[in-house]
Amino acid sequence: MKNLILKFAPVFFQNLAITLFNSYQYMIRRSGRYRNYRNYFSYFDDKDAEVILGEQSRRLAEFLEYAKKNSKYYSKICGSELSDFPILEKVTLLEKLDEISTVEESNSIVSLTGGTTGASMKVLYTKEDIQERHAILDHFRAGYGYTLGCKVAWFSGKDLTRPKDLVRGICYRDDWINKIRFFSTFHINSKNFRAYWDAFLEFSPEFLVGFPSSVYELCLLAKENGYKYNGMVKAFFPTAETVLPVHREVISEVLGCPLVDQYASSEGAPFILQCSKGRLHIHSLTGVFEVVDSEMRPAKEGEILVTSFSTRGTPLIRYRIGDRIKLSGDDEVCECGCSFPMVDYIDGRSSDYIFSPDNGRVNLGNLSNCTKDAPGIMCFQMVQEDPERVVVNIVKGAQFTPDDERKFLGSMRKRLGQSMEIDLVYVDSIPREKSGKFRMVKNNLNLKN
Repeated sequence: MKNLILKFAPVFFQNLAITLFNSYQYMIRRSGRYRNYRNYFSYFDDKDAEVILGEQSRRLAEFLEYAKKNSKYYSKICGSELSDFPILEKVTLLEKLDEISTVEESNSIVSLTGGTTGASMKVLYTKEDIQERHAILDHFRAGYGYTLGCKVAWFSGKDLTRPKDLVRGICYRDDWINKIRFFSTFHINSKNFRAYWDAFLEFSPEFLVGFPSSVYELCLLAKENGYKYNGMVKAFFPTAETVLPVHREVISEVLGCPLVDQYASSEGAPFILQCSKGRLHIHSLTGVFEVVDSEMRPAKEGEILVTSFSTRGTPLIRYRIGDRIKLSGDDEVCECGCSFPMVDYIDGRSSDYIFSPDNGRVNLGNLSNCTKDAPGIMCFQMVQEDPERVVVNIVKGAQFTPDDERKFLGSMRKRLGQSMEIDLVYVDSIPREKSGKFRMVKNNLNLKN
């Protein structure tokens, strides 16, 4: 039904459907225990490190006990310490979701994500999980002036715009009630620049959310054409990708707004949030980050294992999410006055892209969504050596069907265009990089960044 509406329905009815759907989602997210969690996170904002650590320990013990009691997978654990639990690999989460989850899919909120590591992920949330996650996110954004109902321009991996819409200069869809304009991120190029820029100016957003590489591309085109935004964007909240210095420089120059970074994941990772002084803080009351080296020993810099308190539906305990961080020094104190631990950097959510002859740079956030309708694909990696050809290495799962290949290739074709040669190669495994991190995109073209 969704695909039929997006393909055939007039833009007016698509906007109406998006408005109604979003309003229903917001009702779920901000009801129930949402207000309790907003008050909870506000209460601990100014507490000292000892109080925060004590509350984190309490929540961790409560969460581990909940998982042992309600999850078949974790019911076999004898100990009560975090170290007593096994490391949860992505492949285990994919193959044993039914055992790990504590709720039936019919009674849960399903989160589907392509995942930047190339595997199609499905996670089941309880309503309380969703309410808690949106409470911390809204609490964080409120610090920069955001409230629900502010005008937001949203740039994410939604395939919203049809060729006939682009001819008419329509590159977005609107949520009228919640004042959100969803821009398609698949068609930002020099040919369509005026359509995007004019739609952006006409909407005049107060905030931006979405892929930093997509907003950067739009701002770079504006800069090259001699345009500068004269409106007032209060903040840009980037998602799904690492924010690079060039992103901050160009976006701030053109739009005049700060980029306020955050780290989480669709699977449900805990949060790392940027403070008013520009430092990144682990929000200890959303979960636990274990930093480990290549031998899985505790370290100050390395891969992270995440345990997230807002994943009651699918408990993530010591989940090997694939990203890396570097912790700040133990004695460092942030000027913002916050006692939450600090992080020097996050090395995850790569901004790699594939160059398409038809669509230009296609970013990782868009490419990762290609497996959403192909659950039989365990993971994939794209390697580009030639501007008109890309090799896609695919690891098939036990449930793989020819229909998965058809849907995956169709999604890839939408993003890369008709001119791109796409070679699918099935392999038994895809090795990690020397850093221990899996790369979904390996662009070996010597193109100007």
